[in-house]
Amino acid sequence: MRPGLYFYHSNGLCCKVEKIAEPLDAIEQLKGNKSDIDNEIHFQYRQKNVVSPVTRRIAPRPAMRPSQILSSLRTLLSIRQPVFLWGAPGVGKSQVVAEAARSMGYALRDIRAVLLDPVDLRGIPRISPEGETEWCPPSFLPGADAPEKGVLFLDELNAAPPLVQAACYQLILDRRIGEYVLPEGWVVVAAGNREKDRAVTHRMPSALSNRMVHLEFDVSLDDWLDWAARSGMRPEVMAFLRFRPSLLHDFDAQASSKAFASPRSWSFVSAIMQASPEEDVEYGLYRGAVGDGAAAEFMGFLRVWRELPCVEDVLAAPEQAPVPAEPAALYAVSEALAARATGQNLPAVFAYLERLPVEFGVLCMRQAVCRDGGLVESPAFGAWAQNHADVLL
Repeated sequence: MRPGLYFYHSNGLCCKVEKIAEPLDAIEQLKGNKSDIDNEIHFQYRQKNVVSPVTRRIAPRPAMRPSQILSSLRTLLSIRQPVFLWGAPGVGKSQVVAEAARSMGYALRDIRAVLLDPVDLRGIPRISPEGETEWCPPSFLPGADAPEKGVLFLDELNAAPPLVQAACYQLILDRRIGEYVLPEGWVVVAAGNREKDRAVTHRMPSALSNRMVHLEFDVSLDDWLDWAARSGMRPEVMAFLRFRPSLLHDFDAQASSKAFASPRSWSFVSAIMQASPEEDVEYGLYRGAVGDGAAAEFMGFLRVWRELPCVEDVLAAPEQAPVPAEPAALYAVSEALAARATGQNLPAVFAYLERLPVEFGVLCMRQAVCRDGGLVESPAFGAWAQNHADVLL
């Protein structure tokens, strides 16, 4: 390896930057590929034959994408291991817990720990017929009539006051509080924001922290798009985020703006679009959901989207319909076709896709199949997949 300045990132990648005079110049060169660079950049000079190949992986990233969190939750739920999910606001922690419970056939009790007082988990006392004091557990805790298996989800646990967190010690580790016993098939799952996110949090006591497995939640565009397709998200939103993936979650803890782009706030944008707002208030609504910058870019993308050839015209005459040249428009038309593809019009869809760059054809069909898995049974899909086997592999 030639002498030079090499960068070691906390995601495990080593990278060399050519022709630089100062470290700050190197950082500017690397800003364009933010997905491969963490906030901390460590740079050292290395001489020839000292550093191993540039692509050497040193250490894995600690955070997990939603699909990995889902798989981990299934494992931990099966052994009744308490778990805590850490993540920035709006990344979808609650949705993943709900999906894990649903996929395993577990009931879900969602409790906002921040709304509780320390005595709420114990319940209230009463005098038994024998003249003894006994405790009546709260109705939000699963009792004898609860389903056999379930998840007791303590959301925003680290936002609760320390005394409330202390009240959870015995429930999480020993599965009981006083006379109350958590049913055998139930598991405690908790979630909360990180301290660095400037959310309302209290430092978690070490005694409580040591009672759980901790998973760090990170966003993933592919995972979000799969969920969005299943959830009926507007195709304009999905196409835009394919074009500008960094805006899926654009959260800056130091910023003063109240609205910011996140998986949750983009679902707000989709719902607003579904309501067909008036043109003169459209930008203001999007700005209130995802912030100024993201809303301005999204409005620009919508102008491109709305000038695209009509999908019906494309399907009616796929050989003659105009093909856009701009990447943003190509993303948009691919997403629009994916949203309308059916077993009947698939030959026309493929006829038009053959006129697009091959990567956009693959993008369109991946999204279409995610929405409707039955498309793979079509003879037209089989022929298309065979013709593009080199790309699909």
